[in-house]
Amino acid sequence: MSTVISSDMRQMALDLTSLLYEERGKTEPNVYPIDNQFPEAFANALSRREVYNKHLFRPNTYLHKWWARRCGTTFRTILKQLVTHPARNDYYAPGGLEGKIILDPMMGGGTTLHEAIRMGASVIGVDVDPIPILQARATLSRVSMAAMTEAFQQFAGHLRSQLGHFFQTECPYCQHTVDMQYALYGVRKRCRCGEVVQVDQFELRREKERIFHLLPKTWEVSDGSWKSASGLTVKPRLIAKKETHCAACGQKYQDLLEFPYYERYAPVAIAGLCPEHGFFFRAPSLADLSRIEEADMLRSTLDFGDVVGFKVQGGPKSRDLLRRGVNSYLDLFSSRQLLYLHHAIRTVQNFEDALKLNLALLVSTSIEFNSMLCGYKGWAQNRPGAIRHVFAHHAYSFPYTAAENNPINQRKASGNLQSLFASRIVRGRKWAIQPVERLLTKHGKTKLVKIPGELDGGVEAKGFDELLSQPQSFLLFYRDARQLPISDNSVDFVVTDPPYYDSIQYSDLATFFRVWLAHLLPDEMDWHYDQTNSAVANVQNGKSQFQDVLGGIFRECHRVLSPNGRMVFTYHHWDPNAWADLTIILKKADFHLINSYVVFSENPISVHIRDLNAIKHDTILVFAKRRDQALKSWNPLKQIDTTDSESFCRQCGEALGWLLEDSFDETKIRTIWKELIRGKE
Repeated sequence: MSTVISSDMRQMALDLTSLLYEERGKTEPNVYPIDNQFPEAFANALSRREVYNKHLFRPNTYLHKWWARRCGTTFRTILKQLVTHPARNDYYAPGGLEGKIILDPMMGGGTTLHEAIRMGASVIGVDVDPIPILQARATLSRVSMAAMTEAFQQFAGHLRSQLGHFFQTECPYCQHTVDMQYALYGVRKRCRCGEVVQVDQFELRREKERIFHLLPKTWEVSDGSWKSASGLTVKPRLIAKKETHCAACGQKYQDLLEFPYYERYAPVAIAGLCPEHGFFFRAPSLADLSRIEEADMLRSTLDFGDVVGFKVQGGPKSRDLLRRGVNSYLDLFSSRQLLYLHHAIRTVQNFEDALKLNLALLVSTSIEFNSMLCGYKGWAQNRPGAIRHVFAHHAYSFPYTAAENNPINQRKASGNLQSLFASRIVRGRKWAIQPVERLLTKHGKTKLVKIPGELDGGVEAKGFDELLSQPQSFLLFYRDARQLPISDNSVDFVVTDPPYYDSIQYSDLATFFRVWLAHLLPDEMDWHYDQTNSAVANVQNGKSQFQDVLGGIFRECHRVLSPNGRMVFTYHHWDPNAWADLTIILKKADFHLINSYVVFSENPISVHIRDLNAIKHDTILVFAKRRDQALKSWNPLKQIDTTDSESFCRQCGEALGWLLEDSFDETKIRTIWKELIRGKE
């Protein structure tokens, strides 16, 4: 049986933490376990399981969408190797970092903050994007689950009362009006012969006893025993995705780029759930089309303020929108979806503080499942009705069969508010109160283990002095980490995961959410996002932005890190220029590599790396401020193995240690890295 935390145990932990804060800095060690060893095999065994379902391993960190999250189990293992008490640096032992201050200057999804505060540390998180700051504030702050549930019920109930009739349909068996689950749309295209509507396939859903089909000639929907007729008066030819050219004129089908994006789709099927007859698909009836038309008529009356704020600017990924003739983020949503967002923005203002913040983030994350960029993947028996969210491919993709979700459906379904509240808030909060880890068994399986005495959360400090006086607190800065309002030598450890050298795609993709959060939480943040503060390999005025930004951040880390502290981060990249820039940055910041390790980090079947020669491991790099703290000598390498991800990462760590300690200039460092990593530029 798992241990349950008593109030006495928690008070004892707080008393111990207070004493440790009083003794802070008096017994700072010169050596930490991570300097000499790291349980790679153990960390790999956990990360190989976590990469498939990170949101299940760490649900409290997944309130809002963010990208490139590293495994929480890996960062817990890293932090445990910074614990000097032998009885407390075991992975399953509670705490161990009481009285310590840990900084993550590029916090992103907040993994470091959550793992460290669980172990009793106080934490500082910094990011140039407001979304990570808001997510960390919401998930680290303690909030009454009863109050949160009541607020959600009020919020969702109000939306249903205002918008429920727009998201309804009729059961084709009994004609009773019920909630729509989702509507499917085909993309409109044309050739010289005229217009067609294209879908992925004509099979809509496969069950044990029946299969729902869309009949291309009549647009009827049938399960083999009955048919429902479409209320559309004009029915262009319905084709499947595989038909790319017109058989009559030979022309390739073209997108209707002159229309707003949401108008490029035509409804082909409606899904619902009848209390008497169960799940059904039907062709859109006259009543269904009337609901869509009513929403379209209201679209022009919706006030979202200055629409310039929704303009697509054109970054590394959003350029794909502009190439498709999408100039406004508003056009990515159906009229019903815009009605939902319009009312959600206004309704959320009725709440305050943590309740408002959590509800606003819930609405924001829901738009990933409630946009006309959402696809349909519910054909198969094992995933009926599943919605393919907008960023399933870490990029903008444009579906043949778009799925218009019902965000206010009272039943939990893929991507609606009820489901997201249960998975992102309720499950996350329950886990935060009693964190659970996986224990590896002798037979290669895992079992769940509660960690007694740990709590994923704390109290937000208003400044550094307050952070020092309040155990297990957190301090968040929405700013450029090259300048921090923190005293010299005041941080025990810096633990982070730097940006991916040559891409700002995540910051660019996050604009999809920022434009809405600016309306949901207008006074919470300064919503002007400066992309030039991102640490990426853009060259401006002959200077690498990656070197400029990351170099400045690491120099600041050196300033605030205590003399015997450690900076630890994970890194990987195939490009020798990425490693050369990193070497130069660390040299200028005067950091010395104590040790390096390798851990498995990427899901091999993830859609953004599948079938690619992707790196599936991270190099864990451990740095000190003084050269005499380096306990390991680094030998020169002649070439790095680029055929194996693990070997590559391990040898890159060794090469970095060697080059940091040698006296090579920048030109020579770049030449050596290119010789070491051949053919990967």
